[in-house]
Order: sequence, then C-alpha cells, then structure tokens
Amino acid sequence: MATSRIPGLVLTDHEFEVPLDHSNPTGEQITVFSREVVAPGRENDDLPYLLFLQGGPGFPSPRPESSSGWIKRALQDHRILLLDQRGTGRSAPVNYQTLAQFESGQAQADYLTHFRADSIVLDSEMIRQQLLGEHKWSVLGQSYGGFCIATYLSIAPEGVKEAIFTGGLPPVGQPVDDIYRATYRCVIEQNQRYYDRYPGDVARVREVVDFLSHNPAELPGGGILSPRRFQQLGAIFGSRNGFETLHYLLEEPFVPGAQGVELNLSFLRGIEELQSYETNPIYALLHEPIYCEGFASNWSAERVLAEYPEFSLQKDGPVLFTGEMIYPWMFDEYRFLQPLKEAAEILAAYEEWPQLYDLDQLRNNIVPCVATVYYDDMYVERGFSEETARLIKGTHIWVTNEYVHSGLRLSGERILDRLLSMLRGEI
Repeated sequence: MATSRIPGLVLTDHEFEVPLDHSNPTGEQITVFSREVVAPGRENDDLPYLLFLQGGPGFPSPRPESSSGWIKRALQDHRILLLDQRGTGRSAPVNYQTLAQFESGQAQADYLTHFRADSIVLDSEMIRQQLLGEHKWSVLGQSYGGFCIATYLSIAPEGVKEAIFTGGLPPVGQPVDDIYRATYRCVIEQNQRYYDRYPGDVARVREVVDFLSHNPAELPGGGILSPRRFQQLGAIFGSRNGFETLHYLLEEPFVPGAQGVELNLSFLRGIEELQSYETNPIYALLHEPIYCEGFASNWSAERVLAEYPEFSLQKDGPVLFTGEMIYPWMFDEYRFLQPLKEAAEILAAYEEWPQLYDLDQLRNNIVPCVATVYYDDMYVERGFSEETARLIKGTHIWVTNEYVHSGLRLSGERILDRLLSMLRGEI
C-alpha cells in the first residue's frame, strides 16, 4: 500500500484480486483498485467507511486534489474509499488497446459481460470483507453509482449500513425502450431551453450541420465529424454549464483556409474533448445493457429515435441535439471505437443478462436510504426515480430543481450534508 499526503488529505492506494466471473471464483482474476482518503491526523481513528461509487458506466472514481466539496463533508465523519469500478482507471482498464488482446469480437463481448453493476457490487463486497470483516459500510452513489447501490441492496444488503443516492435512483423494472422514450422527451425540452437562451444559435447550428452534410470533417484525433456526431453534443445539456459550453464552442466554428471556409481547429478539438466515448468505451458498449435483465437492448436508442421526427436533420426549423444515447453508427465514425464494432453488435443482441434487482428484497429493505432527485435531470428520468423510491422500502427523497445531474460535483458539500442530516433524522 502506497500512502501520500497532499494538503488536507491522506491518500492510501489499495489493490485487490477479484474473480473476473464471480460465479467461478477460482477462475481468471483481475485487479481492482481503490483509494482510501482520510483527514490528516485521523489516520488511526476508528472511523466508519464510506464507499463511493462513481457515475458512468465506465468512468473511474475522482482523483482528489484537495479537501473540498462532498469529500470535505464526508471526511468529518468517515474515511472514504474511492473505488475504480472494474474496467475503469486502475481496475483492469478497458479500451481498444486492452481489448485488442482478445482474438475475436466474440471473446471481447464475453469478457465485457462481466462488467456490469452485479460484478461491481460483488467486487465491493470482497473488498469490504477484506478491509472491515463483518462490519458494514455506508455507500454513496452518484448517477450510475446509484444504480449499483440498488443492485447492492438487492444482492448483498448485509454489507450496507446506509445508502445515499445522488441523481441515481434507477428505473427499476422499466422496459429499456420506455427509458429512452422518456429521455428523448427530456432532451427535447432541454433543446427548447437552450434555444430560448441563445436564439442566435439556431442559425449557427444549422450552418454547421449544412457544412458537415457536404464536408464531413476529419477530427484531429482521427475519426469523422458528421452531422449526427455533431448532434451528439446535446449530451452536455444535463450539466450545470452545458448550455454555455456549447454556445461558446459555437462562437467560432469557421475560419478562412487555403481552399476557402473550413472548420476551425479549436472547434474540432473542443468537440473531441467533450466526447469521451473512445477513452471510456464501457460507456458506449454497456450503456444500454445496464438496463437489461434477461433481454437484449437491440440498439434501443436507435430504434426509439425513429419515433421522434423532431431530431431529423432534414426537417425545417431548429436542429435538435440528441443526449447521452448510444448508436451503432458510432462504431464506424469514432476511430477508436471501430475495433470494437463486432463486440458492440454482439452485446446489443445479447439476451442472457442476469437480474440486477430483487424486487422482493427491495420492497422489504431495512437499510436506511436517502436520495436527491433532480427535477430536471436529463439522464435519470425523475418519474422513474420517484417510482423506485417508493419501491425501496424506507427511502426518503429530496426532490429539487436547485441543481441538475452534476449537483454533487458542483455543490457536493451542501448536498451531502443535507442527505446525511436526512439519514440522522435531523430534517
């Protein structure tokens, strides 16, 4: 274990060997990484653990630089364990390079079937037992991390003392197509709000789309910027400053070049920086399967899109941006997703996904649970979250429009303080 100190934090690295397939505990093993965080001077105190499960899927835990935000509040009462979920960060990372070790797309897909919430939870339980023995820990889940908590309460509730969801009460029991119908409707509303704020961008966006329709652009890092890839920038609308980020990106999309007008390098680079599908491909490969239990997604977002002609690039009127949906064409147009196309097709057609949620267990839950539900959440539909809160016995929710999905990152100290007060019965 390596320990380092930065102002306000003591950080200790942990690595654990866990089975790739928990149903075969003596089979192939992978390494899962976590970082323990404690306040200086409290390293030897008997503090309860708080496990943090990051959003995604496919993104590592935060790399703390200071005692701030939700970490600052948590350290008043806990030592924190920041888990890199399998396939992310330092935990058996998944990308086109590591997956190139496999001899076929089928082998890649078989491997990736072990990277959903059920496996993440069983990794967490093995880690808890090694660190705490029979003691329980508290769990904080942001976005997809909250989905993992609902799975935790289904398959290993004996390990959880209390659970905190932030923007992450999952749509338990909802058909995957209905989930995407709800999110498309929400994205339409966000587009309307964007153009209400920046009406001048209606013409600018159309200008970019028309240019790309005749001149698909090669991006600096490879791959093609097509109109539909440009349309995906709406994925940032659910963050606090998403509207501003896109608006300022659109201020200078064109420059005069040797052959006439061309797309500005800084504009192209800015788009690449906003699209992390290639560096975090689990997000693209498993985004739809995180909703699947005994059925295939069959490219749900692509199929459901046909029900919403508002997103057609050929229609008159403002161009509507799409959200965080994943489409099969991405594995043609994103350079570093191209080697994963066969695996993506296999995973989209895969029907043997195991259950993630035990409805009876959740209805009889005895673990104290609190959650913040964001009224205008573009990624996790509020109505479905409220239904899940009613399903998980004893869950208390705070519904707010003061924040959007990224609330924990932007105002984490206040949000976590309120949720902890709710757990303690103080409010």
